[in-house]
Amino acid sequence: MQGNIFIVCAPSGAGKTSLVKALLASNQPIKVSVSYTSRPPRSREVEGRDYHFVSRETFLSMAQHGDFIESAEVYGNLYGTSQSWIASEIASGRDILLEIDWQGAQQVRRKFPASIGIFILPPSLEALKYRLQGRAQDSVEVIAKRLQAAQADIAHVVEFDYVIINDVLDDALRQLQAIIVAESSRRARQMSKYQNLINQLQK
Repeated sequence: MQGNIFIVCAPSGAGKTSLVKALLASNQPIKVSVSYTSRPPRSREVEGRDYHFVSRETFLSMAQHGDFIESAEVYGNLYGTSQSWIASEIASGRDILLEIDWQGAQQVRRKFPASIGIFILPPSLEALKYRLQGRAQDSVEVIAKRLQAAQADIAHVVEFDYVIINDVLDDALRQLQAIIVAESSRRARQMSKYQNLINQLQK
C-alpha cells in the first residue's frame, strides 16, 4: 500500500512552518519533503534540512530535465519539489508532507489525485499582519505586498480537503495530527494493511 501525500498550504505568516515543526517534534511517523529553492538561506536555515539551496541557473536546468513534481516562482524566487524522491517514498509506504503554495498543490494533485490538501488560516487579518511584522525581516512595503498576496492565496481555500485555523499552536497541532491519523485509518488502507487479520476474524 502506497503512503499518503499530505499537502500543507497557507498564506505567508499563517504559521505553517511552526506548525509543521511542531508536528515533527511530536514524533508523528511522517517525513517532510525538503524543497529546492533559488533564494539564499535565511539566518538559522540549514542546507538539506530547511531547503536545498541552489542557484537560479541550476534550478532552471533541473526543471528543464523534469526533476520537479511541482515548481513555482514566489516573490522572485524559485521553489520546487523532487519528483523522484516523492515517488520513492510513497512507493515504500511512507507518508510524506509537502509545504507548498496553492499553485504547487494544484500541480501535485494533477499527478497524485489522492493527495490530501490541508489549508492553514490565521485567526484574523490583524493577526496575520502582526505575525509578519514580528519577523523583523521585511520592510513595510514588503509586508503590505505579502498581506495583499495572502488575501489572494486564501481565495484558494476551497480547493483543499481540510482547513485549520492556527490561532493557538497546540490546538492547530492536535487538529493536524487528527487529520493524519484519520486518513491513515481509512477502510481501504486498513483492509489492505490488515487483510490477513480481517480474513482470520471472519472465520
